[in-house]
Amino acid sequence: MGEHLNGAAPDTPVVRLRNLVKSYDMEGVPVRAVNQVTLDIPARRFAMIVGPSGSGKTTLLNLIGCIDSPTEGQVDVAGQAVGRLSDKALSDFRSRHIGYIFQSFNLFPVLTAFENVEYPLLLCGVPAAERRRRVTAALESVELADRAGYRPNQLSGGQKQRVAIARALVKEPSIVLADEPTANLDSHTGAQIIDLMRTMQRDRATTFIFSTHDPKVMARGEEIFVIRDGELVEHRSEGQA
Repeated sequence: MGEHLNGAAPDTPVVRLRNLVKSYDMEGVPVRAVNQVTLDIPARRFAMIVGPSGSGKTTLLNLIGCIDSPTEGQVDVAGQAVGRLSDKALSDFRSRHIGYIFQSFNLFPVLTAFENVEYPLLLCGVPAAERRRRVTAALESVELADRAGYRPNQLSGGQKQRVAIARALVKEPSIVLADEPTANLDSHTGAQIIDLMRTMQRDRATTFIFSTHDPKVMARGEEIFVIRDGELVEHRSEGQA
């Protein structure tokens, strides 16, 4: 996956945040959801942004994922200072370099599992034969090749999240962002999904970044960033994989 890091050295952080601030106007009162956060997330790691509800972890994930823009500070992703990109260039960068997994799955209900996984490749202009090869391989990797023609309402919660994982990984992104990915799953299914994502992260040498307040998910992290009231209060590194 080195090509996704724009030729950067293997130990170069895939995410680099400097003095990051995100403020919102709450009935005329400015509120800082993220307050002066500076951190580095190494490439090819299983990273967690953890904290209670309302701590700012989802806002921070959205800033890393270029879904939102900061009020102040700098965001570098995969060697790119994303704040310098035009809206069109930012959209293109996001579609090519960042995969997303959400707690609510965010699958298109009218599309089959195959078509949901294929959709990001359509946006990127990947030719049809290559799309079919990559989608088939992605569904096989999450053990859903036999459900390719099923729509989301025909799938269990765990199967929907597996489709979402395949969709996130099919474009071979630099990073995959997962916002509370097990929140709508029972504990057994949630554990299976974390195991699957851990395996995929190792096999594909991709960086996964979670937001979570689930201790069982936190326990699997290699890099733990603790957020409280919008501020980074602790960073733990569990050793190189």
